[in-house]
Amino acid sequence: MIAQNEYSQKVGLRIHNERLAVDISACVHELFYNRGVEIVLFRNQLRDKSSSQILELHQYANDFVGKAISIDNTLEMLQALKLTAIENAKIDIGKLTHEWRQSEDTADAFIINNLSDLFRPSTLEPRDVVLFGFGRIGRLLARELIVQEGSGNQLRLRAVAVRSINTASLHKRASLLKIDSVHGDFPGTVLVDEENMALVVNGRPVYFIPTPDPTQADYTSYGINNALLIDNSGAFRDDVALSKHLEGKGIDKVLLTAPGKGIPNVVHGVNQQSVGKKERIISAASCTTNAISPVLKVMNETYGISKGHLETIHAYTNDQNLVDNMHSKYRRGRAAAMNMVITETGAGQAVDKCIPGLGSKLTSNAIRVPVPNGSLAILNLQLEKPTTLEHLLATVKEAALNGPLVEQIHYNTSNELVSSDIVGNAAPSIFDVHATQVTEDGMTAILYVWYDNEYGYSRQVIRLAKHFTGVRRPAYY
Repeated sequence: MIAQNEYSQKVGLRIHNERLAVDISACVHELFYNRGVEIVLFRNQLRDKSSSQILELHQYANDFVGKAISIDNTLEMLQALKLTAIENAKIDIGKLTHEWRQSEDTADAFIINNLSDLFRPSTLEPRDVVLFGFGRIGRLLARELIVQEGSGNQLRLRAVAVRSINTASLHKRASLLKIDSVHGDFPGTVLVDEENMALVVNGRPVYFIPTPDPTQADYTSYGINNALLIDNSGAFRDDVALSKHLEGKGIDKVLLTAPGKGIPNVVHGVNQQSVGKKERIISAASCTTNAISPVLKVMNETYGISKGHLETIHAYTNDQNLVDNMHSKYRRGRAAAMNMVITETGAGQAVDKCIPGLGSKLTSNAIRVPVPNGSLAILNLQLEKPTTLEHLLATVKEAALNGPLVEQIHYNTSNELVSSDIVGNAAPSIFDVHATQVTEDGMTAILYVWYDNEYGYSRQVIRLAKHFTGVRRPAYY
């Protein structure tokens, strides 16, 4: 009988907590869709999470982060946030709630004392977005822009510029947006508007505009003004070519989703503060540079890096051949799904553009492997200051939980981590704890950093786009 009573009490507590989690989800969505406030819990997105997932994240806060918070405390803090006038911000409710529980303030008083900078009237204006190209990255950007649009007060996807468009290709593009072999179905509606050559995505019209010559494009005729153009086409890679977009009507800024020449190469979280307000063309660098730079920044600032080698084990890409055939580069002509293919990468030198002075100390190479998505960077670093495995892991964990890199570094403690596990991870840099090695003398560290070279990178592009256009206030961490 005692065991039965204990069981009933535990079940009753779980049901009670799940009901509170439902209320938390309602608060999270109301803040997002009504006021553009994005809520995370120790870096983990709370939007579109089930009750069980919300409860698991609270357990994660207790077991991994070491900052216990209760489900009812989180709800109380969210309800207090709803009564404020805060708009267009990103708030870590986990850290906020934990710090509040360490004080003697009420939730209302703690918010007033700690988030006062966010109480200023919001002067942020929504920004129209045009995608130039609609390939792997372009379609993922489209999905995320639509999902993150909320009330429409931040980034708004208005159009996709393509070389040419007709009814048949519009239907094919709709299908590719809706269904994806790697990332699954888009969780929304995608309808085809043949008359206006548009896709209606979750009720929002997205025009497909034939743009063979960017200098002659007139986006204003579609009601698009002062827009950010995200070039994911791969056709333009330097300042001269990319400046053609600015000659078209309606474009104010250009963001390239590849390494660029003659323009700032920016990794959000690492060097985005170097972008001035007058800058009009920037690059989001490569997926690999976004993966390694956050971890390299932590290692270089803590221990110093005298030299190192980067080896990238990268998923195959559309640049390679499906079967053996002619290719401009010898090995990339061999069948991508059947071979490991050694090729070059400029990621090591590219690091220099976001962490000056480090790129010249790194050599790099790449191996393309037969997986469609999910990659791994192996960093073999010679350090200037000795360390231990325990100290190194503690250093990276602290960077992943506090400071400017919490969105960039995911500190993963799984013993079972493999490439398919990181598909869909929003962090560009997934640090593999159990694979990390440090030599006995403490002067060499071998780090394994996973990354979803499609989705994780796309999320970084959107973070940078929001910073570049100034549509979101600084996050609270």
